[in-house]
Amino acid sequence: MSGVKQSFAWWCYNRSGIPSRDLVQAAVEIGYQGIELVGPEHWPLIKDYGLTIASMNEGITIPMGLNRRQHHAYLEKKIGEAIRLAADWDIPNIIVFSGNREGLDDREGAEITAEGLLRVARTAEEAGVTLVLELLNSKVDHKDYQCDHTAWGVEVCRMVDSPNVKLLYDIYHMQIMEGNLIQNIRESHRYFGHIHTAGVPGRHEIDNTQEINYRPVIQTIVETGYTGFIGHEFVPVGDPVAGLKQAFDLCNI
Repeated sequence: MSGVKQSFAWWCYNRSGIPSRDLVQAAVEIGYQGIELVGPEHWPLIKDYGLTIASMNEGITIPMGLNRRQHHAYLEKKIGEAIRLAADWDIPNIIVFSGNREGLDDREGAEITAEGLLRVARTAEEAGVTLVLELLNSKVDHKDYQCDHTAWGVEVCRMVDSPNVKLLYDIYHMQIMEGNLIQNIRESHRYFGHIHTAGVPGRHEIDNTQEINYRPVIQTIVETGYTGFIGHEFVPVGDPVAGLKQAFDLCNI
């Protein structure tokens, strides 16, 4: 079994036409330990196969971001509900979002986002669930998104100062925004609670058709002592099961 815990995002594969049970069975045979971003209707099936539901974001969306105080009461309720659900199903990570800038100064946006996370951090700590603020690119996929650089996300985590508030470091998004992946991982890894992959450009397989040399990137993550999941969130253009196996083998360090 891989020394790295690997998962994959269900939404990338359920469009492929593979029956749900066949997809879960294939994941188990390859060696995956988790599946994520999957609707609750599939959770019993995934658990039946002994896999972890590695992350969820039920009811939490990018437009209703933490960087607006008027959203905080609503998000405190929704994130609280998600924490209880995650605790019941042993889901380690809940993905949360900054929201878009819409003219908001980055410093002020970070402060407001931290305020919102402080409202739910203690609840997450008591439940043993980690809230992971996702780093997304604002150039290609999520125009105007505020948490679009590692340093901004790290500053939010520092202000919250909770062991259960971390970043979702998405390698695909951060390659688009800032590159310098290995150095940034070495400098900021203590703030990473979850990690995603995908090929750049296009968000497809992490093979030799894209620009990231994934093997040394994953090796660096391992060397930091990271023990969380590395989740593959690419949309396959080839055979989906073959793509899952290729990604697993590449990251099997």
